[in-house]
Formats: sequence, C-alpha cells, structure tokens
Amino acid sequence: MACRCGAAGPAAPCRPISQYVLKVHSRCDLSCDHCYVYQEADQTWRDKPVRMAASTVRAAAARIAEHARAHDLPAVHVVLHGGEPLLLGPAGLREVLAELRAALTPGVVLDLRMQTNGVLLDEELCRLLVAYEVKIGVSLDGDRAANDRHRIFAHGGSSHAHARRALALLRRPEFRGSYAGILCTIDLRNDPDQVYSALLAEAPPRIDLLLPHATWDRPPRRPPGVATPYADWLGRIHRRWVDDGRPVPIRLFEALTSGAGGGTEAVGLAPADLLVVETDGSWEQVDSLKVAFHGAAGTDLDVFAHPVDEAARHPGVAIRQEGLAGLCATCRACPVVSRCGGGLYPHRWRTGTGFDNPSVYCADLQALIAIVDSAPASDRAGARRPGDAPAPAGAGGRGPRSPGIPVPRSAESVGDRAVDPAADRLLAEIAGGHGGPWALDVLAQTQLSITRVLLETWRDITGGSAAWELLAELDATAGDAVGAVLAHPFVRPWLVRQLARRGTPDVDLVPALAVVAAVRAGVEAVVEVPVRGGALVLPALGRLTVGDERAGEVRTAPGGLHIRVGSVSRTVPLDGAGPTPTGWQPVRRPPIADAMITIEDVDPERNCYGQPVAPTLDDDAADALGATLALARLAVHRDVPAHGVALDAGLRAVVPLAPDRLAPWRSATARQAFGAIAVAEMSDADAMAVLLVHEWQHGKLGALMDLYDLVDPGSSVRIPVAWRPDPRPVEGALQGAYAHLAVTEVWHARATADRPDAQVARGHLVRYRDWTREAVEALLGAGALTDLGERFVGRMGHVLEELRADQG
Repeated sequence: MACRCGAAGPAAPCRPISQYVLKVHSRCDLSCDHCYVYQEADQTWRDKPVRMAASTVRAAAARIAEHARAHDLPAVHVVLHGGEPLLLGPAGLREVLAELRAALTPGVVLDLRMQTNGVLLDEELCRLLVAYEVKIGVSLDGDRAANDRHRIFAHGGSSHAHARRALALLRRPEFRGSYAGILCTIDLRNDPDQVYSALLAEAPPRIDLLLPHATWDRPPRRPPGVATPYADWLGRIHRRWVDDGRPVPIRLFEALTSGAGGGTEAVGLAPADLLVVETDGSWEQVDSLKVAFHGAAGTDLDVFAHPVDEAARHPGVAIRQEGLAGLCATCRACPVVSRCGGGLYPHRWRTGTGFDNPSVYCADLQALIAIVDSAPASDRAGARRPGDAPAPAGAGGRGPRSPGIPVPRSAESVGDRAVDPAADRLLAEIAGGHGGPWALDVLAQTQLSITRVLLETWRDITGGSAAWELLAELDATAGDAVGAVLAHPFVRPWLVRQLARRGTPDVDLVPALAVVAAVRAGVEAVVEVPVRGGALVLPALGRLTVGDERAGEVRTAPGGLHIRVGSVSRTVPLDGAGPTPTGWQPVRRPPIADAMITIEDVDPERNCYGQPVAPTLDDDAADALGATLALARLAVHRDVPAHGVALDAGLRAVVPLAPDRLAPWRSATARQAFGAIAVAEMSDADAMAVLLVHEWQHGKLGALMDLYDLVDPGSSVRIPVAWRPDPRPVEGALQGAYAHLAVTEVWHARATADRPDAQVARGHLVRYRDWTREAVEALLGAGALTDLGERFVGRMGHVLEELRADQG
C-alpha cells in the first residue's frame, strides 16, 4: 500500500503502525522493585514531565489519526500507561479520552485500553472508563505473599488488597465489560499452583504471564543446578491449566501453541506493531527496552515534528518488523524459531553484540515449547483460540473440567489487537432472530460450563464420593459422554435448587449422573443411586419405580443395566434386545428423524416452570404428543427454515404441561433449563409450531444474557407493552419483543403463502409486527440498554423493517 501521509525523510516503505502506548503519567504510587521504568538501566523518566499536557495529547492523537487515515487502517489500539495512569484523576483522564475519541472517530475504530496497578480505581473512575469504552488490565502477581514480593508501596506496605478491590469492582455487572485481564510477572520463589489459583479466583477474561525483564548483562534469577527453571515453573501451570480444561485464556501458552504470537511481542515472528509516546511527546520504541541501557528506547523524534511513518522507519522499530530476517544467525537456524520468534527483543541485549543474540531465556523457551507440545493431542486440538472466553469463575480445580467457550462477556486484555470477531458474529446471528448450529453450539457450551461450575460448588459442599470419583474419571477418559450428561436440561435446575438450600441436601444427583455417563461411555461400573419419591431416576434415560427403599445398586453392562433394590434384581435393556421390566419408564422420543428431542415426563426436576407439569403420560398420550411435535417441527421448517435449523440445533426436551381447559395454548421456558421448553398437549401442529418458536426464542436469549449484559442491571425502568396490561421490566420487555419477533416471522410466512388461512395469518402478522415494533422503539428510547443491548435491539428493528418491506 502506498503511503499518503507526506512523511519526510528517505522514501523507505511504510509499514503501518496500529498500536500505541501513551505514557500519560510518568510517576507511580507504588514502588515495585521489578519495574523496568524506574529500577532498570534507563533512567530517562527523571527528565520527563510528570503528566502529559493537553497539547501533547492533542498532537499525539492527531498524528495517530493522520497515520490511520493515510493507510486506511480500520482500527487503532491505544493503551494508557505510565507510571500509573490513574494518577491523572477523573478530570485528567476524561480530557485524554475525549481528545482521543474526537480525533479518531468517526472513521476509525478506536480500541482504548489501560494498564493499572488498581490502587486508585473506584466507582467514579470505573463509570468514566466504561463510558469511554476503555478495557482495563490490572497487575497482580498472585496471592498476597506472591504479590508483596515486589508490588509494594514506598513505605513497604502491601498493595494486594487494593488490587483485589479493583478486580472486585471490575467483576460487577455494570463494569464487567471493561475488565480486560490480569498481568502477572513471574517470580520463581512463588508457588506456581498458588499463583494460578489466586489469579483464577479473580475470574479474569485473560491472564498474561510475563517473564521478568532481564538481559545477558543482567541475567534473570536462576537456582543453582536448574537448567530451565522458568520453563519448569510455567510448565506446572500449563499442566494444571490443561487438566482444568483451559478455563481462562493464558496468552503465552496460546501463542506458543499456535506459533502466531497471539498478539504478544514476547514470542512469535509476527511484525512488531507498536510505538510509545512519552509524557513530553517523544516517540519511543517499546518501553521494555529500558532494561538494556540508558536511552535504549529513544528515537530523537516527537509527535510535534515527526509523523508516525518517520518513527516507524527508525532502525530500532523497523528491525522488530522484519520477522525472521531480524534475528541472529543462531535463532534463524533454530527449528522452533517460528514458535518463540527469538523471544522478547529487549531480552536479547548484550554489551558488545547489541541485540544480535538469542533471548536470555532461550533454553527456557525451548523447554516450554516442548511442554506445550507434550500436552495430549486431543487437548491441543481443543485449545482455546485468542479471544475465546473464560469459563465462569471457579471453573478450575477438582472434578469435571470446563470446556472452552468462544465469545467472551468482555474484551481481550490490554495490548491485544482487536476484540474477537466471534462476539460480533454471535450477537448478529442471535439478534437476527434465528441462530445457526455454530451460534447454538456457543450458547450450549456456555450453559454447560455454568453447570460444571455449579457442580464443582456442589462437590465442595458435600465432599467427595465414589460416584464423584467415577464421574471425574469418566470426564478425563470420555469427556464427551460426561458433557452430554451434564447438558441434560434439568441438571442445572437441580443444582440451583440444592445450592440455594445451603443445608442438608434432599438428594444427591451425582450418582445417577455417573451411571448415565458410564452408559454413554460404554464403561462397566457399579454405583449406589438414591431413590427419589419411590423411584430410581436416571436423567435422560428413564425411571424405575421401586417403592420405599432408600437406594439401589446399579451395575452398567453392555446393552443395559442391572439394578438391585433390596432383595429384588431387575435388568433394564437399553438396546431393545430384551423384555422391559415392570416399573421401568424410559424417556420417550417423538418420531423425528435425525433430531435429538425427547418428551421429558419422568424427571422430577422438570417441574421448574412455575406452572403445573403433566404427570407421566400413558402410551397413547405420549404417541399423540410425539406425532404433533413431529408435524410441528415440519411446519417450522416449512414456514421459516432458519427457525427450524435453530430448533434442531439446540432444543433437546419438551415437557408436557398439565391440561387447563381455560388456557389450552400454554407454553413456558425456565431460564436455568436451557435446551428444554414446556408446552400444553394439543393436536394442532401449526399452533404447536408457533409455541415452539416462541419459547425457543426465550431459551436462546436467556443463554445469550448469561454471556452479555444487554440490559443495564441498575435500571429500574418499566416499559409498557401491548401484550401485557402492566409495564414490564426492561429484560421482560426485551424477552417478549424477541419472542414476538419470531412469531411475526412465522405469521409473515403464512400470510404470504398460498394457504386457505392466509387472510387470518395476515391479521396475526399485523398484530405481532406492531407489538414488536412498538416494544423495540420503547427499548431503544428507554436509556436502559447497554451498548451491546442497543446493537442487539437495533438489529431486531432491521429484521422487522425487512419483513415490512417484503410484505409491501
């Protein structure tokens, strides 16, 4: 791409720069002894202004905007740094942020981030940073003992409680969108397992583990006789991280796994794409160069007289953009050079040979790559990608692991190039009213992760058991089988109910889950399962009526179950090869080819809809409901195929509701029971199709709102809606509008088809379309949606307009 910014100097090719660090305050309220700014070879900070002047901010913003537009950059990324940027205070930060936004938008997407020690972070600053869409990374080295080795006040006091208070603020729903992650500097004296646990407890969207800055002149601390202590330390965390199912992205591990660098200069061969602006307006190279020698990061250029292109041509910047060609001969000949990229540029410094050396951590990087590669192939294949979301807090530790979930609630940590585009894709697919297999899988995996966390909490309360150990063992050897069992829609409602009791549990479902997982995995096992209400219930398999006994012994075997309750033994065939014993009621399946829907009328946890569910159906009633469901599914595919795809991709169970002659058209969704809906029994397949689509909308939106805050949680606004006599809370109005959007599509399809009831369908279309449009307009005008919520509802409005235009 030709440069159009008019830079002075030789006509060298311009490699665009999209990432900038603004040192908005050059002093710090901590006195960390491992800080490269104040404690290393470069002491130029002493001659810099304490804070960046408004005129300097304005000049820097103008240079960045000029460069972005000249090179047609779609986005730029600016990190506010220091020192400690929060020392600017709310007024100073607002001035900087407003200047950057004014200079760069519209036309260029501005990704704003901040790295802070968190000491000064409070609610006022959080509200300001959220308002300006600033993503915040907090520095924390682990538990108090680990953190206080280095991150202390000048008087020697601990900063640990301050950092944790800041992280607690960022976890609050109203601020969670600005939580970018945790930066942790390694110290070999800290226990890696304790550090990992402490960081995971803060529920970070991402963790950055940093090698302490060092050079060949000032090598890192190494215990005598240990060849690769940093690889050994990191390797312990990596093994636990893999065992835990990678519950949170750790950038160094992901970068070494992919070999692409993962948005970090620490490893990989991707060109460096970053410039620093000091408080006096000087252009500088990456500021970690301060560990090398006094003045190492300088360029003798500034924002007032020199455009970005000229700074980008500086030899110290340019060489970091040359990839393999910029490395020493030793690195170029190394078989893993594409993975480590020669390590961090400053770590190569040696007096006499400059940066023409391998990293001082070369041996550790090679050993760490071997550790990463030694992870089981299945685990590496399932590794998180940059931008994948963390599992919810507490997902690590003992027991079944939490799977990776794409699409985070918040953005990537400070320094990443962009927010994962998967997030935009998910919102767009769901907001459009449908959601294909990919989107429904994202929602399902998120719900599964939440269930795993709740199950882990249940274990902590009740303690271990033989059934739990079996379940954990199966999760390690047959994870798909365990995942399928935990995805049963009524496992999470049971966990929520039991955890709310906080007392003696009424029943432990884990043994039954272990049995079902063993059956799915084809593993022979013997488990004692509690009896519930006179029956031995096996979720997603069926129920055996046994009477007043307290427990039964269940033995899994190929093709079936052998169950002993008291002195009576029964064999339950699961392959249809033998007679069904008296009292066995299997979970029923409607006659739908290639679909996984069941009629759930035996699981006691199905009674979670706030209205009575039907008792177990007799065979005739079950067959009739199954036939109606099969025809209703065909009707959905006929009317709006995209809704049919969404149903097939995520709906797993239909619960019959108790009959009510005064309200024959009834249906319901339970927020905790993703994958299931409840409907009244009926013979009208077209009516059933509308109910299925309507309720599945609620299920999808509820799962999405477990990932994203679409509604301001502090809002007390109530919105009048046409379908209810009372004004609804914002979330209730959004749920209703989203469900009615799908119903509008169904009636639109029927009104525009060659059908005898097309005129009736047109009346329904107008009513639901108007209801939904009015609700969308009220939601957008209420000021109670988050930015993501406004985008979501705005997309719903576009779908409505397309339907109206299509109707004419």
